[in-house]
Amino acid sequence: MKCPYCQTKLEKAILSNVEVDFCPVCLGMFFEKDELRIAKDEKDKNLVWLDIDLWQDKKKFKIAKGGLLCPCCQTPFYTVNYGNSEIKVDICPVCQGIWLDRGEFKKIIDYLKEKAKLEILENYFRNFIEEITEIFVGPDTLKEEILDLLAILKVLNYKFAVQLPTLTKIILDMPK
Repeated sequence: MKCPYCQTKLEKAILSNVEVDFCPVCLGMFFEKDELRIAKDEKDKNLVWLDIDLWQDKKKFKIAKGGLLCPCCQTPFYTVNYGNSEIKVDICPVCQGIWLDRGEFKKIIDYLKEKAKLEILENYFRNFIEEITEIFVGPDTLKEEILDLLAILKVLNYKFAVQLPTLTKIILDMPK
């Protein structure tokens, strides 16, 4: 496989326990189907419940500038924003591979951490119900769905302690 930008042969590397293909010249990375989600989950276990579906709204797909081709299947990439962020990623509509430019993986993790803070505090109950429902109806395995639910509970616990330290202290000081 070759880099869609500089046509250099891609090399293999391990990123957050996931083998990805990267360009040694521009440091872009190619993730095969589901690898970006897995790498994100491995990088920060508190984000396992927060997934962005890049293929959800096909109206937002724009052909990538410069005729970039997927290194896996040579199909033209589409460019989409990662969720509601300003981060633009290139996706392949055929193999569902994702190309990230240098530094975009870190930007995605930072974006998701910030999104998680807002989601947990503002939409906690809705997210909690969704995760409980997903335990019974999927889309992931039962084990993955339970881990997603536990991640929400863990993050809420941290947020609660940080946001309301006085109340946390009162609860912890209560007789058992």
